[in-house]
Amino acid sequence: MFTLLKKEIRSFLSSLIGYIAICVFLLLISLFMWVINSNSSSSFNANVLDSGYANIDSLFIIAPWVFLFLIPAITMRSFADEKKAGTIELLLTRPLTDLQIILAKYFAGLILVLFSLLPTLIYFYSVYKLGNPVGNIDTGGMWGSYIGLLFLGAGFVSIGIFASSITENQVVSFIIGLFLCFVMYIGFDFLGSFSLFGKIDNIIIALGINNHYGSMSRGVIDTRDVIYFISMIAVFILATRTVLESRKW
Repeated sequence: MFTLLKKEIRSFLSSLIGYIAICVFLLLISLFMWVINSNSSSSFNANVLDSGYANIDSLFIIAPWVFLFLIPAITMRSFADEKKAGTIELLLTRPLTDLQIILAKYFAGLILVLFSLLPTLIYFYSVYKLGNPVGNIDTGGMWGSYIGLLFLGAGFVSIGIFASSITENQVVSFIIGLFLCFVMYIGFDFLGSFSLFGKIDNIIIALGINNHYGSMSRGVIDTRDVIYFISMIAVFILATRTVLESRKW
């Protein structure tokens, strides 16, 4: 499994996909946080310098929307490319279980997401030094928000891996992954906001990622939120295994 994991990581880093994904993520976040002037009429000011507050909350608000597009682009080739190239059968004949193959590809995508987040610590250091006085920033809340963002990225990776397993076309995989990520992230909020289901509207909202990510972004690591993300990731990984096992039916 670790051999396949290293192969997947090398595959990402030996092509332009991994570097482009990381660079695009950092570029977009940097533009919103430091360059683009926010609308003065808006209650949310993404530009750190304009807001006048020593925090990087804008990173944790903008990053999920960037991940929404970038993670399906990263994972779209995981199984789709193997199917199109005709190497999927060779891969599945290795002395590995289907679950080990899926986990190797999953963790490779997750490591790439982690690589994209590490450089953003420079933003934290910058705001830390810019604070008045120096260090006037909620460090505990910031780390809680990072953990929430990592869980969100992990969830999106599991969705992207599943989307890649059901088609051999990378573009179709990207579209399906993007759609599912959007539904899981904000779709349940939209559905629950219509108040169509009475008392279970709150339950519907709780099924969405945004409800739990928002809680963790406030720096509060609740066991219920952690269990939600772990359960969601497990569901999509098991769904991917079911798709791969369907070849035996």
